[in-house]
Amino acid sequence: MNNGGNIMKNAMDKEIYLSGLYDYYGALLTDKQREYFENYYFNNLSLAEIAENYNTSRNAIHKQIKDTENKLLYYEDKLGLCRKSLEIMEIIKELDEDIIEQIEELI
Repeated sequence: MNNGGNIMKNAMDKEIYLSGLYDYYGALLTDKQREYFENYYFNNLSLAEIAENYNTSRNAIHKQIKDTENKLLYYEDKLGLCRKSLEIMEIIKELDEDIIEQIEELI
């Protein structure tokens, strides 16, 4: 499985990358996985705070978040939607303005 390659050089890059993957693949996660991920990455709650909110252990939350991260990376490795989208955006930058407008209307 691809670990995100050079995109995940540091913690901030990792958070941005995983948030982007969540945009593409979040619907494929379970409700709990989405809740834990959103609380941790978007609501900036600590593992202890999430554990307290869900009446479970910090380790259980940590494991769920790691499993969710790995699942997002797995989906990207297999489907490549995020990578393909970035590649399309690079190609679009080189196109004529009229064509760009037409494509943006479709996206």
